[in-house]
Amino acid sequence: IAPPRLGARHPQARHNNCRALSVIIAFPMKAYVYVSLKKTVLDPQGKTIHGALKKMGYGNVNDVRQGKYFEITLSNGDREKAKAEVERIAKEVLTNPVIEEFRYSLEE
Repeated sequence: IAPPRLGARHPQARHNNCRALSVIIAFPMKAYVYVSLKKTVLDPQGKTIHGALKKMGYGNVNDVRQGKYFEITLSNGDREKAKAEVERIAKEVLTNPVIEEFRYSLEE
């Protein structure tokens, strides 16, 4: 069943001036953004953690790369607009594009 249009007369309205109001509810979306150094950039903190893990007996660990993690709650329920906004935020605010890269996922 399609929602009533704004200003449409409700079928059960008793007066001509009764109008139905349709409301579109946009549920918030959550973006999970992961920022890490590009593979071509040396990661001294990751190397330090890797060395410490080896000394602690974690011999199966081959490499460690450190990064940043962000959770962003968006009020817009439009997935395409949310994707564009998250990408813009990540490029302009969360990363240094010369040395860092990002990936993200969206959850409704």
